[in-house]
Amino acid sequence: MNQLTQAWSADKTQAIAESRQRVARLHAELPRWGLVVWTAGNISERVRGHGGEPDVLVIKPSGISYDALSPDTMVVCDLDGELLDGPRRPSSDTAAHAYVYRHMPAVGGVVHTHSTYATAWAARGDEIPCVLTMIADEFGGPIPVGPFAVIGDDSIGRGIVQTLTSSRSPAVLMRNHGPFTIGPDPASAVKAAVMLEEVARTVHIARQLGDPEPLDARTVDALYQRYQQTYGQGIETHISKET
Repeated sequence: MNQLTQAWSADKTQAIAESRQRVARLHAELPRWGLVVWTAGNISERVRGHGGEPDVLVIKPSGISYDALSPDTMVVCDLDGELLDGPRRPSSDTAAHAYVYRHMPAVGGVVHTHSTYATAWAARGDEIPCVLTMIADEFGGPIPVGPFAVIGDDSIGRGIVQTLTSSRSPAVLMRNHGPFTIGPDPASAVKAAVMLEEVARTVHIARQLGDPEPLDARTVDALYQRYQQTYGQGIETHISKET
């Protein structure tokens, strides 16, 4: 433990420990839903500061098999992406996650996958049109495409923020790369990633059969409001509790 982690309050230390457990558990959802292969993909959670302490993020380490992930392997970084605590180097996408948290204060979770159908849309540079009630419900309109950006600095994060700031969608298809999803917590961002791959696949199949017609804006607004305000029992109900 370094000097920075030694200075954390008891409340923040506890919050980080709980976040490590959540983030480790949620990573199991990505291969379970077929959203990643090998060591690709990552989930992070913002841990908000207590009593004036700065926010930090908990994220998967780089290049570690999903079978080897546990709360103890999760790493803690500041919102500049610098490692604060943990036994391994953080994900190569950490700078992108950190940029999102710095510039989108309401975001509490970020997910990145290379799920097949959503990534295929990203490779084409095409937004996914709002031709299904499921898309209207979860994404509030078409699922947008973000600009191409290289991995390694905060360029991807800038593209995510630039694209999603003007969209109701919790998902963006980063051009020639793959999807990122956001949420008020990491479970919500995981749900968006699962839903994104489902609609990406369904709309792809629909386009092989013909030209699906987008829903009109008034219908999209009504569906989105109903789903966001009254549907379901809470996202944690639907996420596996197994590690």
